[in-house]
Amino acid sequence: MRLHRLDLAAFGPFGGTESVDFDDLSAAGLFLLHGPTGAGKTSVLDAVCYALYGSVPGARQSGQGMNLRSDHASPTTRTEVRLELTVAGRRLEVTRQPPWERPKKRGAGTTVEKAQSWLREYDAAAGSWKDLSRSHQEIGEEITQLLGMSREQFCQVVLLPQGDFARFLRADAEARGRLLGRLFDTHHFAAVEKRLADRRRETEARVREGDAALLADAHRMQQAAGDAPDLPDLAPGDPGLADAVLAWAAVARSTARERLTIAHCARAAAQSARAEADRVLDDVREVARLQRRFAEARERAARLEERADTHREDRARMERARKAEAVAPALDLRDAAEAEHRRARAEEEDARARLSGEYADAGAAGLAAAARRASEELGALESARRAERRLAVLLTEQAELDDEERADEGVLQDAEGWLAEWETTRAGLQSRIESAQEAAARAEQLAVRREPAEQRLAAARQRDQLGRDTDAAQARVLRLAERASEARTHWLDLKEQRLSGIAAELAAGLVDGRPCAVCGGTEHPAPAQKVAGHVDREAEEEALAAFQRADEERAGAERQLALAQRALAAASAEAGDTPTERLAATVAELEREHTEARRRAVDLHPAQEALLHAEQERDRRAAARQEAAIRAASRDTRRDTLERERTALEAELTQARGDAESVAELAGRLEARAARLGAAAEAARVADDTAQRLKDADARLADAAFRAGFDTPRDAAAAVLDDAAHRDLQHRLDAWQSEEAAVRAVLAEAETTAAGAQPPADLQAAEREAEAAARRLQNTVSAWDAAERRRIELDRLSARATAAVRGLAPLREEYDRVARLAGLAAGTSADNERRMRLEAYVLAARLEQVAAAATVRLQRMSSGRYTLVHSDDRAGRGRSGLGLHVVDAWTGRERDTATLSGGETFFASLALALGLADVVTDEAGGVRLDTLFIDEGFGSLDDQTLDEVLDVLDALRERDRSVGIVSHVADLRRRVHAQLEIVKERTGSVVRQRGR
Repeated sequence: MRLHRLDLAAFGPFGGTESVDFDDLSAAGLFLLHGPTGAGKTSVLDAVCYALYGSVPGARQSGQGMNLRSDHASPTTRTEVRLELTVAGRRLEVTRQPPWERPKKRGAGTTVEKAQSWLREYDAAAGSWKDLSRSHQEIGEEITQLLGMSREQFCQVVLLPQGDFARFLRADAEARGRLLGRLFDTHHFAAVEKRLADRRRETEARVREGDAALLADAHRMQQAAGDAPDLPDLAPGDPGLADAVLAWAAVARSTARERLTIAHCARAAAQSARAEADRVLDDVREVARLQRRFAEARERAARLEERADTHREDRARMERARKAEAVAPALDLRDAAEAEHRRARAEEEDARARLSGEYADAGAAGLAAAARRASEELGALESARRAERRLAVLLTEQAELDDEERADEGVLQDAEGWLAEWETTRAGLQSRIESAQEAAARAEQLAVRREPAEQRLAAARQRDQLGRDTDAAQARVLRLAERASEARTHWLDLKEQRLSGIAAELAAGLVDGRPCAVCGGTEHPAPAQKVAGHVDREAEEEALAAFQRADEERAGAERQLALAQRALAAASAEAGDTPTERLAATVAELEREHTEARRRAVDLHPAQEALLHAEQERDRRAAARQEAAIRAASRDTRRDTLERERTALEAELTQARGDAESVAELAGRLEARAARLGAAAEAARVADDTAQRLKDADARLADAAFRAGFDTPRDAAAAVLDDAAHRDLQHRLDAWQSEEAAVRAVLAEAETTAAGAQPPADLQAAEREAEAAARRLQNTVSAWDAAERRRIELDRLSARATAAVRGLAPLREEYDRVARLAGLAAGTSADNERRMRLEAYVLAARLEQVAAAATVRLQRMSSGRYTLVHSDDRAGRGRSGLGLHVVDAWTGRERDTATLSGGETFFASLALALGLADVVTDEAGGVRLDTLFIDEGFGSLDDQTLDEVLDVLDALRERDRSVGIVSHVADLRRRVHAQLEIVKERTGSVVRQRGR
């Protein structure tokens, strides 16, 4: 990596724009970066780091980059850092702008703009820059990938902080481990340690969990086994737990099988006794059943004998009913004919009751003839009925014509009245349209006048406000000028006092044997003493800083006053001298007139629409008036025609209806009489027919009763049974026969007869004996079932425990292996003799590389006297691995680096920093670092050592490498010709560059 150019704007102490040409400085190979304290030497290195990584080292990065902006910069100058460099064969340009607070472009106050970044690459073929990215994240990832280093590594490798490595030499193992861990990124080794520890805890928890489950199964087996021996007194995780549980389970299973065998034998004996008791009980029950059967049969035979007479009567009744079944059809036919005749006779009497007295004795034929005569009279009235219907239609049409005439008269009156007012209506609407058009034109004119008036009013109000602001700014400038003058006077007074007592201040730094900075003498017989109230350098600098702050506040107030005066002049030029109140009244009057004109102009469209609708209404009403006149002429003609037809129809109807109110009424009378006569004739005919059928049915019934053996039809009817009575009688006869057969069958059984001859059976005694045997069997079965369940449960739990032990075996092996590795990696294992953690082991290897690389330069700086070596000895009771010793070739002794003197510590730390840079560079992928910076520490070296150190640094220039020294040492300005000087001024620091 080689730096070419750095451009700064409003960054840190640099108030303006500054440029650093590293190509010119690097031409000499070694260049010096110097300047007074606080001038901004470190800010140049911060700018390089910020350009590459978007942040500065250490605690200086805060406030999201807002504090990177220079306090000396103009409010309108944007803070910017641009770095041009070559890395991995690519020439890049990185530009970064941190967020900054700038004045608003409109109005008062400030606004914050976001940070921005650009990355460009130089295209040698095209001879121009090519944009790559504007994303903060993408640029950061690209730079980090190309350099192969994080920001912390870059600050330690490229910007070598010699002071940090001096502390590194004196630090303990933990402090060295933290620094090396950041540089070499060994967090993944620490992650391996943590992962192993986590795995150990996880596997230990799983082993304990498995042991707990195994013990839980053992307790379940103990509970299932009942009075088994106690379990071994072991806890989860104890060695031998699995074997002890399995051995105890084997004893419990053997005991359970013995108890099961005993219970099985007892159950078999109880089953045999139960079977014998059941057999005896079955025999007794059978004898008791047969005895009951014999007794019941004797009782049923006695009851049959008692009902014998009733049974004979039922048989005789069933015989008569079978004979009456032959007469039943004739009886049914005669009953149907009689019912039909009664209905016909009732209908005939009802029909004759509706007729007049002249038809009382008329037969069916006479009634039919009278009905035909009434029908003929009704047919003669059909023509009159049509005429009557037509007359009703004529009357309806005449009424409709009258309604239409009245409606047309209303239409004509309405149309005539509306058309009479048409001209007046049209003139009014036309006047509304013209008035609205004039108002619209007036509103446009007022709008044109209102806008400049409002602008003048706004300018006048701004003029008044700016006038007040200007007065306040002038008063503030006067106050701040007075305060700055007082601060300047105070500073000059303190400076004069300090100059008066400078001898005492110089005398405070005198040391016997060392030359005086003023006279050069090594003896100091009477050094000046500080008097009371002596002013030192810090007091003078505080007064100077107070004066500078007051003067900056005064200058800022003057700039604000100038801005306010310019704004006031611009506002006064636009507003003029007219008072604000008068301009406001003018604007209000224009606004009121404009509002009124717009309100009247809004009526233009409604007025035009109203005129259009009125014209359409005029045309519609004129057309309606014409149509009404045409309909009136047609109505007169139609009315005359209808009147003539009506007169003819009324004459015809008067003759046809006679004394009736209407032809319809007369026709209704004739229709009713014809219907009554027809119904009476039909009813008389049906009654005669049913009387003849009833006579025939009586004759057939008498003949059927005689042939069936009955004296009269009445006797035959009495013998007939309905279906329910027949079924009931047949059921009684069948039940008698069945019962009689069943009793005879039972009394004929030999076993039943023999049982009846025996003494009564003792069933209760046999049942008690069987119940006792059943209880004994149930108890033995329960005992056997409990023993079997105990055996099954123990077998199941033993199998599960065996499987659990088998499954835990690989887990126990894994736990042993992981615990051994975790202890070894954490440095707590007995196998790790030096108690060195894994991360410390890796860092020790890196430190050994760094020590070897640093020794090459340290031997040259110390003229071959010192060599850095890595030590992995334990420090006290702590852990080993990060010790660093120096070997003194003059004494041959090895000692701790903390025993080096100030100058020795400097070049040792410088050698260590350069060695670390080489190792980190190789770790980052071998990226070549062509530009390095070394910070301070050269003042502690004597001339010879300084020459040797510069020779070592000058050797770094090989292969076109450049080294920048950041130092206050004045002698280096003589030895190093290429210089970059940072000059501190009141308006901000500036850069002065001098090549070789």
